[in-house]
Amino acid sequence: MKNYKTIFSSLVCLPLLVGAVESNAQEVVSNDPNETEDTTVEPDSVDYTSGTKYQVDSLIMAWYVRPQPTVNDLVPDSIAKADPIIAGVPDSVYVERLQAMMSPIPMVYNEQVRGFIEFYVVRRRDLVRRMLALKDYYFPIFEQTLEAHGMPLELRFLPVIESALNPCALSRAGASGLWQFMYYTGKRYGLDVTSYVDDRRDPVKASEAAASFLHDLYTMYGDWHLAIAAYNCGPGNVNRAIARSGGQKSFWKIYYNLPRETRGYVPAFIAAAYAMTYAHEHQIYPSPDIKPTLSVDTVQIFQPLHFNQVTSVLGVPVDVLRDLNPQYKHDVVPAQDGKVYSLVMPVESTFAFAAHEDSVYARNRKTYFPDNRIVRISDSRGVVYGGRTPAGKIKLIYTVKNGDVPGSIAHRFGVRVNDLIYWNNIRRNLIRVGQKIVIYVPKSKADRYAGIAKISK
Repeated sequence: MKNYKTIFSSLVCLPLLVGAVESNAQEVVSNDPNETEDTTVEPDSVDYTSGTKYQVDSLIMAWYVRPQPTVNDLVPDSIAKADPIIAGVPDSVYVERLQAMMSPIPMVYNEQVRGFIEFYVVRRRDLVRRMLALKDYYFPIFEQTLEAHGMPLELRFLPVIESALNPCALSRAGASGLWQFMYYTGKRYGLDVTSYVDDRRDPVKASEAAASFLHDLYTMYGDWHLAIAAYNCGPGNVNRAIARSGGQKSFWKIYYNLPRETRGYVPAFIAAAYAMTYAHEHQIYPSPDIKPTLSVDTVQIFQPLHFNQVTSVLGVPVDVLRDLNPQYKHDVVPAQDGKVYSLVMPVESTFAFAAHEDSVYARNRKTYFPDNRIVRISDSRGVVYGGRTPAGKIKLIYTVKNGDVPGSIAHRFGVRVNDLIYWNNIRRNLIRVGQKIVIYVPKSKADRYAGIAKISK
């Protein structure tokens, strides 16, 4: 991978605006029996004035991977309606700006598009700030891949609505990564998913797969709006909508015959393109919480390697390695004979790795890889967690409630999802209602969380 300027020293959790929980759920076929059919054709009842209760079918969902810096980040920005910069923008201004983008993907304007534009630039300004800070790292990866495939560069905005540029985003349906690939669709396009690696989270590999998938969809329909819609709900659902509409091959003419979540998908894409392009016109600027501190490069790994070995010898924080390499699920690069993997690191660390490679592999080798074999999943961090309360922390016991997932619980208590999973030996992100979850938080914050969890003595 070429050297890209990163804009983080450690990625933070982002609340995600995802296109739908079934993104990419269908493969490129027109009669997949597993596709779900939505027979509802009545118009959407969308209320664009309902503040934080704003709904567009099931399009807007929150997925959390890392905790936000402050509790205030959980609260949407409160924007005065009288603000002339971000409210009351004439339709003609939106139309002019969208047309000025000069994209082969028609940037049409209508009531649905306007609703999503205002969602981004009015109600979710903080989310846009974070994505503006992250785009300097991710967009060059997307653009390089799209350019190589001869695809419109505006498709780089799809991960904005799919994952909010969070490579660890995971939907309830199982879609994962920046481009939200389902397991079988990812496999079809060459993304490997094992107990240790999930290529759907690899920004480079997932972008290559997404470009191939979108190319196939455009070849099928010859229309970018339909290709984008099919990326969301599968070509089978789009084909059925075309058939029900009497053979019409326009997204807007088959609109009411599409699944509900897909009706909002193309308008959301256009709105995301607008918001990311014209954020400055709405006085939205990159988040100062995420700073451009690193340049990165890759090294090739030829034998099993644990992140802690790299940290111990080279001093690269484990969190940085996790953020730069989200595809490795257990801090282990499972390289073996004939199977080589890449590891992304700060560029200065790649030189140090080349100079001290043998020392890195040798550090605590017997602890992490007895007999030079990859450890069991439960031992993949090198030492099995023994239940001891970390220094300066206090132990809380939280009872899982209906609708809870590890990510939302971790976000609520300001801890890492990986730590929550580690503390509780959670497998495949599966938890059940009534289950007792152990959480360790700083003692200074115990009172804050005492209302939602019991303190264990």
